[in-house]
Amino acid sequence: MCNSVKVAVVKCFDPLKDVEKALKLIDAEKTVIKDEKVLIKPNYIIAEGPKYVHVTDPKIIEALVVWLKNLGIEDITVAEGGLSLDTADRAFEITGLTKLADKYDIKLVNLNQDRFVTIKVPDAYVLKEVNIAKTILEADCIINVAKLKIHHIAGVTLCAKNLMGCIWPKGIMHTNIHEKLADLASIVKPHINIIDGTLGSERDEIYGDPVKMDLIIAGLDIVATDTIGCLVMGIDPRKAKFLQLMSKKALGIYDPSKIKVLGENLMEVTRNFRLAYGFEDWRLKEPLSNLLKQ
Repeated sequence: MCNSVKVAVVKCFDPLKDVEKALKLIDAEKTVIKDEKVLIKPNYIIAEGPKYVHVTDPKIIEALVVWLKNLGIEDITVAEGGLSLDTADRAFEITGLTKLADKYDIKLVNLNQDRFVTIKVPDAYVLKEVNIAKTILEADCIINVAKLKIHHIAGVTLCAKNLMGCIWPKGIMHTNIHEKLADLASIVKPHINIIDGTLGSERDEIYGDPVKMDLIIAGLDIVATDTIGCLVMGIDPRKAKFLQLMSKKALGIYDPSKIKVLGENLMEVTRNFRLAYGFEDWRLKEPLSNLLKQ
């Protein structure tokens, strides 16, 4: 069957070089236009310093800023919400992004303290309307930078789950989460999706144990990117209901046989992450090669 979407899986030891390599493999530069407002949405669910097990490594953010600057992009914002009203501000400080913003003349926005606009979700599964941060809605191009993690409610937290940082209140998502993630993704549509897999987190999204992976995963298709993220963690993406629901909304492709993986051999970089309690049946039980060839 013909492969129709590309996802890059690249070993990452030097973010400034390796993030650019991943972006080049998926032709990401074609999605960014000079004079656009570009917004980088990391995962700072908590304010955490080195080794950045549960949050986006700031070196990945810096690599993206340098890449954008080299493309002639000047209007760059890094925006995040986090667990509480001040989480993002504390995360910007502890990760060094405050100094980074001064160095590169970029903006930092705490989305939890932003103005919100209530948006109705067309053809919603469950989430009929949602409050989206105004800064998100005003961005011309969103670069979604998630973390490679297990999640105790959603099973995994990757690019789709990372969009929850754009809304308020966030607690509305925790029932029927798979349907609501698909609904939210139909409103907030990142142009580039990146999973920071330099260090992953198994067992839990905040209290989980680190897994050294040294990977960057990148794609223009959010569903395909999350599908590969699942496979890298030894998870059957068919168990992640939100991916199926997003695919039904024509938000992307979750059939691995239709995804062209560029860079590393996927079968050589996967690892079985310990899953959250109750998600034991998400483990990929058949050979990965079978899934890729169906």
